[in-house]
Amino acid sequence: MQRSPSPIRTTLQHLSSVVWLLVDTGKEMGDRMMRGRLPFRFSIFFEQTDRTGVGSIALISLVSFFIGLTMALLTGYQLQTFGQERLVPGLVGISFTRELGPLMTGIMIAARIGAAYTAELGTMTVSEEVEAIEAMGIGPLRFLVGPRVLAVFFLLPCLVVVSNFTAMSGAALISRWAFDIPFTRFIDTALDSMLIRDIIAGTIKSFLFGLIIGLVSCYKGLTVKGGAAGVGNATTSSVVTAITTVIGFDTLCNIVLVALFDT
Repeated sequence: MQRSPSPIRTTLQHLSSVVWLLVDTGKEMGDRMMRGRLPFRFSIFFEQTDRTGVGSIALISLVSFFIGLTMALLTGYQLQTFGQERLVPGLVGISFTRELGPLMTGIMIAARIGAAYTAELGTMTVSEEVEAIEAMGIGPLRFLVGPRVLAVFFLLPCLVVVSNFTAMSGAALISRWAFDIPFTRFIDTALDSMLIRDIIAGTIKSFLFGLIIGLVSCYKGLTVKGGAAGVGNATTSSVVTAITTVIGFDTLCNIVLVALFDT
């Protein structure tokens, strides 16, 4: 009786495959540029950036606004017991800039854009469109994976800025109503509480999460098997894997940052 592979072995195999997807995509794009040509059509890239960035602003803004509002309200009532409600602006500012902004944005983009990428590439894979593209002499990785991964990679930090801004707006609004903290005082206190390393940490996480989401979603789409049912299973697996990986790398980043800065 054949033994099934262990979960650890399967995870390592998938991880190595994702890394090789990144390497092979970079090679295809590099070879194209070495011949003096564009790595892919910029019209496709701009289409994906519009879809990833502009198309996600409403969702990111709405969710972040309510999370910031709720966080300020709940923490403020607890701090008010000790007469320390003035700490709410700094608490919300640091939390979103360094942690919640990149994490929540990454989760929402993985669910919205990652699932779409997997479904699209999965449908192309089962209908043999990817093989047809390769048969025409077009590198499928630079043509299909490159624009999508770069779009998420570059647009996720921009969406994190939107998330931080709307979260702070919600927190400032509820703080003015519930704790009588003026808007100008809220903003000044939040900015004074944040350090450069908080902004750098959030920015690094944003780029890393964008790369992870793009690679995982494209990898799941290109490895679909089993027809239409396989596309559905791959889409579900893509969202779960991307979100889990983002949270795992977020924890790892926090451990490294704490070890480096001792904060």
